[in-house]
Amino acid sequence: MSELTFYTHPMSRGRVVRWMLEEVGIPYTVETMEFGADMKTPEYLAINPMGKVPAIKHGNTVVTEVAAICAYLADQFPDKKLAPPSQSPERGAYYRWLFFMAGPFEMATSALAYGWKIDSSNVQAVGCGRVEDSINTLERVLGKSPYICGDTFTAADVLVSSYLWWETMQKNIPPNRVFQDYIQRTESRPAAKRANELDDALAETMKAVEA
Repeated sequence: MSELTFYTHPMSRGRVVRWMLEEVGIPYTVETMEFGADMKTPEYLAINPMGKVPAIKHGNTVVTEVAAICAYLADQFPDKKLAPPSQSPERGAYYRWLFFMAGPFEMATSALAYGWKIDSSNVQAVGCGRVEDSINTLERVLGKSPYICGDTFTAADVLVSSYLWWETMQKNIPPNRVFQDYIQRTESRPAAKRANELDDALAETMKAVEA
């Protein structure tokens, strides 16, 4: 098995990837990166020229971007059954919601968080369209089945649940029963609990070092 290195900060989107790594259940090495200069060194920019976390290096393969990392890990370890079979009808839904969360949903919730203007003057041009459409679309699909692709938990749920938890916690979107039930169902998984414990402990260690 190729060695896997995980570049992260415990208060970043790296928490999503940590959860995915715990679902996969393989050994990995953690490289903790500080925000700022630490992520802009030549050594790390060779991993991710954006100078952002998370990123992984698996053997000689480097993957950045949260949704891409989740999809890559699901495909690399098919025995974990975190992606629908490639020829199944659910595979289309799986791709759809991975890209939906990384695109329209994150743009819509960023617009809410930072007061970006999306109205009739520009709604046709922006990727998320009307903000409420992105949120309502997700609510409708999660109201029909226990997981985003139907009855089976997949890597897409790691992304959907993580983003929903963050945005409702930040009060960027109002909590509702559909979202709350879904978050409770997914975040109660053993891998999710382990990932949160690991990142919370790492955050405390980093605070102690800074003090």
